[in-house]
Amino acid sequence: MTVTTTGAQAADLLAAYLPHPGLAVSGRTDAGAALAVAARAVTAGHVGADTVDLAVLLRDTAFLAAAAGAGAGDLVQATDVLRPALEHAVEPFAPGALSDLTETDATDLLLDPQTEIFELSDGLAVFGWFAIRVRAAVAGVSGPVGVLDASFADRLGRINDVEMNLTVEIGRARMRIIDALALEPGHVIELDRSAGAPADIMLNGRRIALGEVVVVDQDYGVRITRILDVAEAPN
Repeated sequence: MTVTTTGAQAADLLAAYLPHPGLAVSGRTDAGAALAVAARAVTAGHVGADTVDLAVLLRDTAFLAAAAGAGAGDLVQATDVLRPALEHAVEPFAPGALSDLTETDATDLLLDPQTEIFELSDGLAVFGWFAIRVRAAVAGVSGPVGVLDASFADRLGRINDVEMNLTVEIGRARMRIIDALALEPGHVIELDRSAGAPADIMLNGRRIALGEVVVVDQDYGVRITRILDVAEAPN
C-alpha cells in the first residue's frame, strides 16, 4: 500500500468535518475489518488533474440521522450529511469536480493495492474507515490543445457529439438542515454574491467562464465576459 502525504491530509480533513465530535485518524490500516461494512459504503469520485476515488465506511450510522435533524425523515439521506466532509477531504488535490455520492459496495476499492485506508476513531473505539485511491491523469491530456499528438486528437474526435450539462450559477448559500426544512414560500435566501457580480458558467459542474445574465426573446441567457484558465477554474 502506497502512503501519500496528500492522502493523509484528506483523511484528517474528513475526520475534522464529519458531524461527530472527537473524531480523528488513528492510523493507516489494511482492508481487514473494513470489509465487514464494505457493502454499505458511501462512495464518490473527484475529477481534476487526477482522478480520486473515495469511500467512507462507518460501523454505526445512527449519528447521521441525528446530524440531519429531527423531522428530516426521507428528505435528508446519508449522502447529504456526508457530502460537506468529503468536499473538504478533496481540498488537498488539484481543483476539480466532486461527483454525486452513492451508497454502494466498496470491496473492489478496499482490495486495490493502490488504495490507502485510514482508520477513524472517536477516542474509545474504531468508528469507521476512509479509503482513497488516486489515479494519475492520462498521459497526453495535459498541456495546450495545440500540442496534443495526432492520435490523441483522433480519440477526442470520437466524443465530439457527447452532450454535457452547462449551468449558470448566480450564487450559493450554506444552510443548516434544520433551516432548510423550515423553508416556506415567501422566504428570501441571501446568496454569497453581490448584485451585479458576474455569474459562474459551469460545464458538468466545473467552472469554465464568467458571464452576465441577459434576457433573450423573453428567456434568460448569459453573455460570456471571460473564459477561465485551468488554474483559475476551481469547482
